[in-house]
Amino acid sequence: MAASTFDVIVIGSGPGGYVAAIRAAQLGQKVAIVERENLGGICLNWGCIPTKALLRSAEVFHLMERASEFGLSADKIGYDLEKVVGRSRAVAKQLSGGVGFLMKKNKVTVVMGEASLPAKGKVAVKTDKGVEELAAKNIILATGARARELPGLEADGDLVWTYRHALQPPRMPKKLLVIGSGAIGIEFASFFNTLGADTTVVEVMDRVLPVEDEEISAFAKKKFVKQGMKIMEKSMVKQLDRAKGKVTAHIEAGGKVEKHEFDTVISAVGIVGNVEGLGLEALGVKIDRTHVITDEYCRTGVDGLYAIGDIAGAPWLAHKASHEGVMVAELIAGGKPHPIKPGSIAGCTYCHPQVASVGMTEAKAKEAGFNIKVGRFPFIGNGKAIALGEPEGLVKTVFDAKTGELLGAHMVGAEVTELIQGYVVGRQLETTEAELMETVFPHPTLSEMMHESVLDAYDRVIHI
Repeated sequence: MAASTFDVIVIGSGPGGYVAAIRAAQLGQKVAIVERENLGGICLNWGCIPTKALLRSAEVFHLMERASEFGLSADKIGYDLEKVVGRSRAVAKQLSGGVGFLMKKNKVTVVMGEASLPAKGKVAVKTDKGVEELAAKNIILATGARARELPGLEADGDLVWTYRHALQPPRMPKKLLVIGSGAIGIEFASFFNTLGADTTVVEVMDRVLPVEDEEISAFAKKKFVKQGMKIMEKSMVKQLDRAKGKVTAHIEAGGKVEKHEFDTVISAVGIVGNVEGLGLEALGVKIDRTHVITDEYCRTGVDGLYAIGDIAGAPWLAHKASHEGVMVAELIAGGKPHPIKPGSIAGCTYCHPQVASVGMTEAKAKEAGFNIKVGRFPFIGNGKAIALGEPEGLVKTVFDAKTGELLGAHMVGAEVTELIQGYVVGRQLETTEAELMETVFPHPTLSEMMHESVLDAYDRVIHI
C-alpha cells in the first residue's frame, strides 16, 4: 500500500499540535494530524480545562459559604462531587468536540492511532485496522508530556493519584497529601482543601510555588495556611506504605523522618516528555532528560523535523505550545516568524488566591546584574477589590532603573490570571515605565493596581 502523502504531518493534537495543523492548513499546506487518544490532547481533556472547571466549582462553593458577608443567605450549603466532576468532564468534551470541528473546517486529515517515525519523512500509524503509512517533507512532533512518577511513589488510582485520577476522583479525600507545590499540585490542593479535605502539601524546595517571585510565594503560603492547609517546605516524601484505605508517608524534614497517615496522596512532582516509541534516536534526534533538543525555531537538527510544546522543554505551558505551532507552520510555509521569547510567556496558577507572573523575579533580575526599581500595590488599596470582597492580594513590578524596561511582573489575588496579560502586552511592545504611567486605566477595576504598582516603583503611587 502506497503511503498517503502530505505537506505537513503533526503528531499529537494538544494545544501545540492542533494549532500547528490549523495554521499550516490556513497557509495552503496539505495537513494530517495523528492522535492516539483524544483530540485536544491532555490540556483540553485531562489538564488545563477540566481543572479550571473543578476550581470554578470550588470557588462558587467558597463564595456560598461567605454569603452572609454580601448580605445574602444560603442554607444547607453542600456539594455533590460526582456532579462537580460531571460538569468538568462535560466542559472538556465540548472543547474536544470543538477541535474535531476545527479539523474538518480546515480540511485537516485526522488519523487516530499511535505514531512512529520509521524513516525520515515517514510516519507509521498503528490504528484499529492495522498500520497506516504516511509521508511528508515536514513533520511536527507535538507529543506532549505525562506525570513524572518517582520510584516507590507510583500512582495506583486508589490510594495514590496522578492528576488524571484527581480529575475523576473515586471518592472525596478526608486526609490528603499533595507531593509537589508547582501549579498542578497547588491547584488540586486548593480544590480539595476548599471542599473540606484536611490537606498537607510537601515541597522539596525552600518554598511553595518555587518558580514564582519569593514575595508572591510567601503571600500565597500565608493564605493557604489561613485556609487550613499544612505546608511543609524543604521536605521530601521518602516512601509510602500502603494498607487498606490508608497510606503512611515517611516525610523527611530537617534531617528527621516522621510518619504521617493519609487516606489519599496526589503526586505532582513534574512531568516527563513523551519521547519513547517514536524512533527518534535512530533518526539522530538529540534527547536530554526526556526532552527533544531544538533551536529557537523548534528545529531538531534533523531536516524537516520539528518539536514543539512540552516535548521541547520548559516552560511547560499550553500557550507556549500553541505559539510554537504557529511559528513552525509559518516557517514551513516560507515565512519569517520571530522566535518565541520564554521570558515573555506568562505563567498562571488557578489556586485560591490566583497567582500569575511574566518575566524575571526580583531575585533573577538582581542576579542578572540589573540595577532595579521595584513597585508594589496591595489589593486593600483598590476600590474594586474591596467591593468584590477580595481585599487580599499584591501586584509587584520590577523595572530596569537604567532604561525603564519592565523586567518582570508578579501578582497574587483575585483574577490576576486575567490581569497579567496587560503586562505581557507591555513587554511585547517593549514598553517603559513612562508609557505605563501615562496609560489611563479604567475605574473602578482591578487593573488600576497594575498602574499603581508601576507608579510605586518610581515613588509616585497615589492610593497608599
